[in-house]
Amino acid sequence: MNYTAELIAVGTEILLGNIANTDAQDLSQTLSALGIDVYHHTVVGDNPQRLREALTIARDRADIIITTGGLGPTYDDMTKQTVAETFGRKLVYHPEQAERIEAMFRGRRHGMKMTENNLLQAWLPEGCTVFENSCGTAPGCGFAEKGVHVLMLPGPPRECRAMIRTGVVPYLSGLTGAGIFSRTLYIIGMGESAVEYALHDLMLEMTNPTLAPYAKEGYCLLRLTAKAPSREVADAMMAPALARIYDILGDVIYGEDTGEIEFALVPMLREKGITAATAESCTGGLVAKMLTDVPGSSAVLRGGFVTYTDEAKQSLLGISGELLAEKGAVCREVALAMAENAAARLGADLGIGTTGVAGPDSDERGNPVGLVYIGLYYRGQTWCRELHMHADRERVRLMTALTALDMARRAVLALPIRE
Repeated sequence: MNYTAELIAVGTEILLGNIANTDAQDLSQTLSALGIDVYHHTVVGDNPQRLREALTIARDRADIIITTGGLGPTYDDMTKQTVAETFGRKLVYHPEQAERIEAMFRGRRHGMKMTENNLLQAWLPEGCTVFENSCGTAPGCGFAEKGVHVLMLPGPPRECRAMIRTGVVPYLSGLTGAGIFSRTLYIIGMGESAVEYALHDLMLEMTNPTLAPYAKEGYCLLRLTAKAPSREVADAMMAPALARIYDILGDVIYGEDTGEIEFALVPMLREKGITAATAESCTGGLVAKMLTDVPGSSAVLRGGFVTYTDEAKQSLLGISGELLAEKGAVCREVALAMAENAAARLGADLGIGTTGVAGPDSDERGNPVGLVYIGLYYRGQTWCRELHMHADRERVRLMTALTALDMARRAVLALPIRE
């Protein structure tokens, strides 16, 4: 059976724009990975009548309803009571949850005392599956009523995220009698529309496993999902599709289940014993920052220079004053010199140099916003990419850093680097 879901977020603060509804994002991503279609997102304020109306509508058009928020102990936390009334379930007291709540307060520092209204959180719909809250006091739960599954989760993102993992995924996986298993391929240098176009025929013919592309900031990913009784069976089901995907897309795939490109690059450099150095102008240290976001990067990154001015490029990197006067800082020759000199001065195998115009205005030589040169040095070889981006300052910097890391990956793996 193909299940459809509706998400209902409860909270006036969301409607007012005081907080972002990150719970919906986390849930939608999880449900997509489980092969469950999300057709509607609804947000209602802390009002029982409006929530009752939203639940009634959702009950008629979704197989799964998931609410977030409104499970706390205060007067405006009315989700549980309203859901129970709408679906004809009475609330029953769970003494084990009351004890857990009391224990959490006893274990807290600063002498915080529990007030009696906190025990309201121990009342849950009769016959429900309780979802333990590892990060807070309010438990969640799930139950089925006349073919509709209703799940209630706390609103605080940290609590909701943990409960999705420990409560929602096991509950929903049990509906099909099989597990849901995924492989995620990470792609750089090819946009979502191009990826979808290249894989269109393959995606149309697939039913189990299924394949879907997702656009991210600066890269995209492909999620291959199979329903199977075990990981081993799922892997066997996904293997032919994986092979075809790699055949079609080739080296734009930089990792599998890895995350952002730095989390693929740093372990690779570390495994191969390759050290790196950076020299940055327009990215202002972003390349080095991304590398050091990865645990274990101290074995890879020797150091970096942020040389925002011509004087800094000369004094710290030894860039020729004549070159800067003749060509300006934004040019191929300077980018290559930055990469080579950074590697030489820090004794690294690999050097990255970035120089360009991030904006919002063109530079003193009239170079347009989005013109960037990325220099790369690797064990005696050099490459330079010239980028022309129509984007704001933040995106110019991000795309430059991502492209630089991908160039490093390609150099180390002896893959072609487009210049």
